[in-house]
Amino acid sequence: MATEDKNRATAAAILPLVGGAANVSSIAHCMTRLRLGLHDRSLVDDEALKALPAVMGVVEDDTYQIVLGPGTVARVTPEFEQLVEEGRETAPPQAAVSSDDLAAQGAAIKAQQKAKNATPFKLFLRKIANIFVPLIPALIGCGIIAGLNGLLVNLGWLPAVTPALAAMASGFMALIAVFVGYNTAKEFGGTPILGGAVAAIIVFPGVANIDAFGQTLSPGQGGVLGALGAAVLAVYVEKWCRRWVPEALDVLVTPTLTVLISGLATIFGLMYVAGEISSAIGTFADWLLSNGGAGAGFVLGGLFLPLVMLGLHQALIPIHTTLIEQQGYTVLLPILAMAGAGQVGAAMAVYFRLPRNESIRRTIKSALPAGLLGVGEPLIYGVSLPLGRPFITACVGGAFGGGFVGLFNQLGDTVGSTAIGPSGWALFPLLDGNHGLGSTIAIYGAGLLVGYVAGFLATYFFGFSKGLLTEFNVSQEPAPSTVAAKGGPHPTPDADRDRADGPGSTDSAGPDSPEKAPARV
Repeated sequence: MATEDKNRATAAAILPLVGGAANVSSIAHCMTRLRLGLHDRSLVDDEALKALPAVMGVVEDDTYQIVLGPGTVARVTPEFEQLVEEGRETAPPQAAVSSDDLAAQGAAIKAQQKAKNATPFKLFLRKIANIFVPLIPALIGCGIIAGLNGLLVNLGWLPAVTPALAAMASGFMALIAVFVGYNTAKEFGGTPILGGAVAAIIVFPGVANIDAFGQTLSPGQGGVLGALGAAVLAVYVEKWCRRWVPEALDVLVTPTLTVLISGLATIFGLMYVAGEISSAIGTFADWLLSNGGAGAGFVLGGLFLPLVMLGLHQALIPIHTTLIEQQGYTVLLPILAMAGAGQVGAAMAVYFRLPRNESIRRTIKSALPAGLLGVGEPLIYGVSLPLGRPFITACVGGAFGGGFVGLFNQLGDTVGSTAIGPSGWALFPLLDGNHGLGSTIAIYGAGLLVGYVAGFLATYFFGFSKGLLTEFNVSQEPAPSTVAAKGGPHPTPDADRDRADGPGSTDSAGPDSPEKAPARV
């Protein structure tokens, strides 16, 4: 089957299981997940979706998220959008909606909204993530080109080509503030182009002729944090203008006042403040890893999986981006990526500790390729989290891997990533450091190995109680109620069988972006 036909077949299989085109209110995707807004959550057939070969799992958050894996999701989403559009065009006229229908729909929507995902802090972090996640594909592409250019320069090869590669790699980063401003205004409810226009002031070369706070401004000062702040300010100014400016004058006055007021505040305030904050972030990261790299790496690597489960990892996205903008790479991502190594090691230990449980072993075999490439959802939601204790021992493996990489940072061998999103083996093309590519790759690879081994040993010896082994090391499928008591849903027998026989894991092996990032580690 051609790739296009396979992607369309996947989209066609998903659509009826989420209630059809009429039930889909919005469509988006991140690095690994198809994110759907739904009118009626009760129309979704979760178990049938999980049983599809290309589906690695489902996650319910502010949107209904279907895990397809990197690469695959970017190809399935356009096909899904087209099918939804075609379905809406051919749908018969709907009958009048009764009050009972509205009441039922309202009850379904209310049931979807969980208090833990509606706190102001988490909603704010989700907005921040929505600003930066769309930028990840460009960060990845430019980061890989930058690495290739550096390799060619060091080898002295193709000197006529390397300047062009340098321009390709640096062009996006030179204007990243504009894209951040555009996405920020869009996310906070303003006019996106006005957010981009105000953020563009930060990277305009002419700001070098302006003095503020006793110092001359420099183009790019404040970076993405300044762009974010400038665009948020522009949104509030624009909304104020929409309320008070007469409608006849709105088209002229509102854009002018928005750019003028927020632009002046950006030049004579935000650029300086954001520049100081950005410098402090870079300085603190360098100090932390230089003076306590092993301990900091141990803590960061061990806590990253719980942070992902709570959605708090999104707070790190602007920090990563700031470090990449300042230093050319983020020193935090290779450490955090060790959480995925611990997850892989833990899953391998589960495989050997449960030789009679064919269902879990099939899930592990199908999910391991994606796990090695940094896509952690299948192993987290299908193996470690439902079992409970192996999730904790996976964190232990991540802690040891993070401590190993952090130790070398402390000794002076900086290991960084030129982009955010990929993890596991997929991060190798994006690695950079201060002592040459060979040394950087060796340290990161050794860190993964430490994470695998530590996660395996911790899980093999401490990941199972006697009761858990007795309950799960059987050839029959465990009862759903039993698994629920252990901390979460277990993959259904049909889902495991289909996922083991289908191409779900190998389809997701391509590089992409991200997301919830959430459980991508």
